[in-house]
Amino acid sequence: MSPAEPIWQVFSDRQSLVEAAVALIRQAEAASGDTFSIALAGGQTPLALYRRLAREHMNWEKWRVYFGDERCLPPDHPDRNSLQARLALLDHVPITPEHIFTPPMELGPAGAASRYGAMLANAGEFDLVLLGLGEDGHTASLFPQHDMGAGPDAPDVLPVFDAPKPPAERVTLSTKRLSNAKQVVFLVTGESKREAVRRWRSGEPIPAARISARQGVIILADSAAYPD
Repeated sequence: MSPAEPIWQVFSDRQSLVEAAVALIRQAEAASGDTFSIALAGGQTPLALYRRLAREHMNWEKWRVYFGDERCLPPDHPDRNSLQARLALLDHVPITPEHIFTPPMELGPAGAASRYGAMLANAGEFDLVLLGLGEDGHTASLFPQHDMGAGPDAPDVLPVFDAPKPPAERVTLSTKRLSNAKQVVFLVTGESKREAVRRWRSGEPIPAARISARQGVIILADSAAYPD
């Protein structure tokens, strides 16, 4: 798949970025039908957004929540993406628990990928995918020199056994599945991301640059992450 040119929006501070992200989520929810399917990003960057969303009056009964990737860690481990999202957002809003689809990481990468893929079988196109950007250009758990799952026959979910940052074992939605979305929004903050942003903007095929969406990709970056 050939990603369209992304739209870059740069903000002077992280709070302004978070407010812009809330507005995009609200627009995507309003444009959705009876359900609103969203894939959440993991890591530290989106947590401020999740805490902000927890104070919003959204149509929570419409939400169907998925995760772009997850780590093979115990359910109560503080580095679990699903736990972080739960503590920051999901425990504080009235989303039906059965509408939150969490990869069963106790099955290990291969078993969790298979079971999570089955959960996604009837999910259809995501209304919105949230993603972050790693210092090496990765997004979700799609790392450089690893399987991107970009081909037409790629599975929705990939097991990861040798991630270059701990924990080594994970599952991740494939490039193909992340791109099966109306819209993708990246959240990019901090000076440590400047080199990855420079590489992306110069046209290097970093993993994040492989993601596309039917209505386009929007990258929300703070000024610390955006090269002059």
